[in-house]
Amino acid sequence: GVRQHLQSLEDSKDVVFADRKASRGRPTRYWSLTPKSNSHFSDRHEELSVQLIDSVKVIFGDQGLEQLIAHREDASFKLYQAALADAADLVAKLAVLAQLRTEEGYMASVESRDGSYWLLENHCPICAAAAACLNFCRSELQLFQALLAGHANVSREEHIIEGARRCAYKIVPLNG
Repeated sequence: GVRQHLQSLEDSKDVVFADRKASRGRPTRYWSLTPKSNSHFSDRHEELSVQLIDSVKVIFGDQGLEQLIAHREDASFKLYQAALADAADLVAKLAVLAQLRTEEGYMASVESRDGSYWLLENHCPICAAAAACLNFCRSELQLFQALLAGHANVSREEHIIEGARRCAYKIVPLNG
């Protein structure tokens, strides 16, 4: 039954797959969403967001837009920091962060590979706004870096705006 659903989604060009060699047996098939599939998810009123960004630029200039983004980053930092306060360690903090981001529509998860962690965001509910102003993406990276300062270094390794299928943040724990 699942295979039939996946075939239907592939036929409608909502998903694609890639086979990757497994350590044993047959290759493992990995399915991923295509940009066309975004129409099935909440778009956070893309057109209105882009219009508002353009209006802020016209009325208040680039400096006004920067102040708006900084305010959003600060408000998010306070919200996330409060939610992460009771998390005992980096793994717990990342689990809470992924849950918060999922609730906001990012379809986030955390994976562990080779001593690093990966915060994976498989959907971007602010994609239209971020495409109109890349500073939203810069701000999100800075937010994660500030939240995990003293615990880990954070870098963005995949970026939806640059054509990747997701945003992937590599989190390398600090020694000591």
